[in-house]
Amino acid sequence: MRYARLGHSNLSVSRVCLGTMTWGRQNNQQDANEQIAYALDQGINFIDTAEMYAVPPTAETYGTTETIIGNWLAANPARRDEFILATKIAGNGLRWIRNGGDITGEAVLSAVERSLARLKTDYIDLYQLHWPNRTSPHFGKHHPGQIRFSEVDAQAHSAGMLEILQALDECVKQGRIRHFGLSDDTPWGINEYIRLSERHGLTRVTSIQNEFNLLHTKDWPFLIENCVHTEVAYLPWSPLASGVLSGKYIDGARPAGSRWSIGTRQGLFRDTVATNEAVKAYAELAGRHDLTPAQLSLAWVDQVDGVTSTIIGATSMAQLKEDMAAFEQPLEAGLVEQIEQIRRLYPAPF
Repeated sequence: MRYARLGHSNLSVSRVCLGTMTWGRQNNQQDANEQIAYALDQGINFIDTAEMYAVPPTAETYGTTETIIGNWLAANPARRDEFILATKIAGNGLRWIRNGGDITGEAVLSAVERSLARLKTDYIDLYQLHWPNRTSPHFGKHHPGQIRFSEVDAQAHSAGMLEILQALDECVKQGRIRHFGLSDDTPWGINEYIRLSERHGLTRVTSIQNEFNLLHTKDWPFLIENCVHTEVAYLPWSPLASGVLSGKYIDGARPAGSRWSIGTRQGLFRDTVATNEAVKAYAELAGRHDLTPAQLSLAWVDQVDGVTSTIIGATSMAQLKEDMAAFEQPLEAGLVEQIEQIRRLYPAPF
C-alpha cells in the first residue's frame, strides 16, 4: 500500500480510502466487519463515512452507517488508532436532518456530538461539510446556465462560512475533531475558507472530496491545481461513477440489488446514451489488457496528478478485492494514452 500526506496536515493516509455508504442498506454489520478487517490487513488506514448514510438517504437509514462503524469500534477498541476516520455533516435539503436547514455553527456542534456517539469514539480525524449551503455545480448541475453565480449573495455566504469555521475551530481546540474538510464544493469555497481562517486565526481546511472519474472530470485542471498549491488534499468520490464504469449497467442492465436498481435521490442522471457508449469503449479496452472495467477506471483516477486518496466502496468482498487490485500496479503510459483517446470522444457524457 502507498501513502500520501493529507493536505497540510501531519496525517499520512493510504492511497485507497474505504467508503462505507452502502453499510446499513445494501450491506449489514457482518459485511462491514469483514470489509474493515480486510481493508486494515491490506494496509488501508483511511475510512470515510457520513451522518447521512446509508444511501439512498432516508429517515429510516439515517445514521446507520456510523452506528455500524461504532459497533465495530466498540468490539475492537484497541484498533481505533490504526486508521484515519472521516465523517461528514449533511447539508440542507433533507427534512429529517435538522428540518432540512443549512449548516450553521450550532448545527456543527450538535452534529459532531451525535456522530461521536454513534461512532463510539472520542475524536474524529477528518470532519467534512457534505455540501455547501449555496447551490454548487455538482450532481448534474455543472453545465453552463444551470446556476447563476452572479445572483449568489457571496457576502452572506461568507458570513455563514465564518460561523461554521468558528464552530469547527472550537471542536478542534476541544479535541473532538482533528481536521476539517469540504465536499461537493468549488475553488471559491476552498479559497474563501482559507481566507477566513487566515484572517481570523482559525483552523484551516485540509481536504475536499468531489466526484471524479473517467466520465466526470470537471475538477481537472482548475480545482485540482488549486488543491495542489494550497495543500488541500483531493479525495475523489464515486471513481466508478455510481458503479456504471464497472460495466454492469451496459445496455440497460440492472443487476438485482445494485445501486441503479434501487434508485438515487437525484435520479439516474448519469444514465445517458453517451455514458453507455463510453463505458462500452472502456470495457473493451480493459479486456484487451487483462483488466476489469472497474480496475481500469480506478487505476486511471489513482494516476492523476494531485489525487491524494481515492474513495472506493463495495457491496461484496469479491468487489472489494477486485477494486483494491487496481492500485497494485501503475498503468503503462501506452494504456493511459489509449484511455485518453476514448475520454476525448466522451468528455462529458452526463
